[in-house]
Amino acid sequence: MLIIKKFSFVFLLVGFSFYAANSNSRENVNKDISAADTLPDVLTKNHADLIESRLRGQAMVQFGTHRLPDNLRDWDKYRNNLKNTIIQKTGLIVNHELPLNMKETGSIPMKGYEIKNIAFQTRPGVYGTANLYVPEGKGPFPAVIIMHGHWPGGRLYQSFQAIGQTLALNGYVALNIDAWGAGERTLIHGKDEYHGANLGASLLNIGESLNGVQISDNIRGVDLLSSLPYVDPKNIGATGASGGGNQTMWLSAIDERVKAALPVVSVGTFESCVMRSNCICELLTDGLTFTEQAGVLALVAPRAIKMSNIIVDNPTFLSTEMFRSFNNSRPVFNMFGVDNNISNLVLDKTHGYWPENREVMLGWFDLHLKGTGTGAPKKEIPFETLPNQQLLVYPIIGKRDPGVQTTADYCERRGKELRTLFLESRSFDALAKQNELRSILRINDRPNLFKVHQFTNLGGWERMALETSDDKLIPLLLLPPANPALGYLIISNPGGKKAISLDLITALKKIGQGIVIADLSGTGEASSSKENKSNKSMVLHTQSRAELWLGKTILGEWVKELNVVSEFLRSNYRAQKVTLDGSKEAGLAALFLAASGGNVDNIIMRDAPLSYLFDKGGSIDYFSMGIHLPGFLNWGDISLAAALSGKNIRIINPVTMSGVKISGISLKEYQTEFAKLRTISGQQGATIFN
Repeated sequence: MLIIKKFSFVFLLVGFSFYAANSNSRENVNKDISAADTLPDVLTKNHADLIESRLRGQAMVQFGTHRLPDNLRDWDKYRNNLKNTIIQKTGLIVNHELPLNMKETGSIPMKGYEIKNIAFQTRPGVYGTANLYVPEGKGPFPAVIIMHGHWPGGRLYQSFQAIGQTLALNGYVALNIDAWGAGERTLIHGKDEYHGANLGASLLNIGESLNGVQISDNIRGVDLLSSLPYVDPKNIGATGASGGGNQTMWLSAIDERVKAALPVVSVGTFESCVMRSNCICELLTDGLTFTEQAGVLALVAPRAIKMSNIIVDNPTFLSTEMFRSFNNSRPVFNMFGVDNNISNLVLDKTHGYWPENREVMLGWFDLHLKGTGTGAPKKEIPFETLPNQQLLVYPIIGKRDPGVQTTADYCERRGKELRTLFLESRSFDALAKQNELRSILRINDRPNLFKVHQFTNLGGWERMALETSDDKLIPLLLLPPANPALGYLIISNPGGKKAISLDLITALKKIGQGIVIADLSGTGEASSSKENKSNKSMVLHTQSRAELWLGKTILGEWVKELNVVSEFLRSNYRAQKVTLDGSKEAGLAALFLAASGGNVDNIIMRDAPLSYLFDKGGSIDYFSMGIHLPGFLNWGDISLAAALSGKNIRIINPVTMSGVKISGISLKEYQTEFAKLRTISGQQGATIFN
């Protein structure tokens, strides 16, 4: 046990009792567990999905508030503000002056064109992999950047090969680029992986986003096309499907060098993204607090965009949702006098980029990039796609250029840079840091207790649900203290009450401290059936993205809920002392409540991380999607939150962000870090590591 500073005698004694009691063998403890020790449910069975209905309702309200300006003067101001906000919220970083350093590792001569296997620099020391399709002749040719979606093989998937080939056969240079974390840019060279979920969300912690790094890559793709002597830089188009169609929209909205765009099976509404199946790469953090998808589409005006959807699709991309955005953005095109520059098409197909889409694309790009035709679909010239192996930039497994950094490598490197800057600080403004933390958590407004729903006692537990002013129900189990001086312990677990050890409950009962067990939103009885049904392997995947769309975070919501429970105990039960005991992410929520000024006395964190630094030693999914906080490592780290709390903190079984146990030299280094931050802050309290 490592002790930093001195604990109050009572807390140290009680904390040690927790630890000692919970360390007993299950055989001995189980003798004290009776039927009354099981944890009963609180809410009525078969209740509606309260999380989905609440968040979907909030998204609907937000949709109704985002009117676009109806005159060009106001639109110009709105447009500039919107673009700047998107750049800020995505963490978009672009340096047009950065050398492209294009590397060609192979070429394939085809009839009428050539395919080049290339890599080029998208940000300092980071390279993207791609194929460049170049028609025969001197040019200059119009060019198109192709963005794939979530299909195996990334850019090599046959549908996206086919786009490049048909474009080259029709006199276009085409750049088919691997999305960040996909294709040849995965953690294990040659092995497909999903670039979203916790892996992609980890970029948020370093102040970036999967959406932002992809937009950055694609802007650099336009840089590359514009630099080629055989490309006409004034006639560049963009296309892609699903996630790639989403990137087509973002790229075209931000980079005005894109003259015409064709996003496929990707346009819906931001409202339709909430509590629906989509990827973190399609998330605009806080997006619904300042715009809707119609606003982003309108940024393309007066340039050209045509949306191609299908009749039946993922609810996020339903054609009915596309029409809502189309109809709301079209008036902006009308103001520019280019009503025909926004169009749409609905096919009776499945989710994909089909030959019919390619023919629509050729007609659309011929009209807007070549100035020929009417925009009607154009028949393809026959071709055959190639085996993936021929198109690899690095065909020998394990021989990939180290410049092709993976998401894991980039997050780890950038995280270390941010932590180095943070730990070099010799002073900080505690109040300013506290306010910044509230902003990161999105907890500037804290809800109040609206109503207490009391139910019959069961198994010795008082059962109740706290209804809050922000329309939540927090299920609680409560056992009053045998000794009021010991106060109450609020226990929370990301797995809900059923994940809490009965050993722990028995040990706490022996001590006589009051026990409150809270199911925080997204956990236990307060979880979403939508989440459980569609994301069993990605805990809180759907809710975490929904909260971020609406300008909130899971941890911020938990902080607010714990605050409501704590204040309820003090006002309704005259609690003399309130201690928070949280496992994993719930332990962080407890810490952040204290660090942001919450009225709690002591904190216990179990199996919680000591830093937000990315590491590859364990499982990327050890913590849920709810753990991620946009810009947290730009702010500081967990040691700073502990210092700001001014509270006594016990961290039991500390781990890394991948769940690797921290001990030995590493633990001593964190001990020093936490002690240093306490000293700098001048705050009271101490931290114990078990």
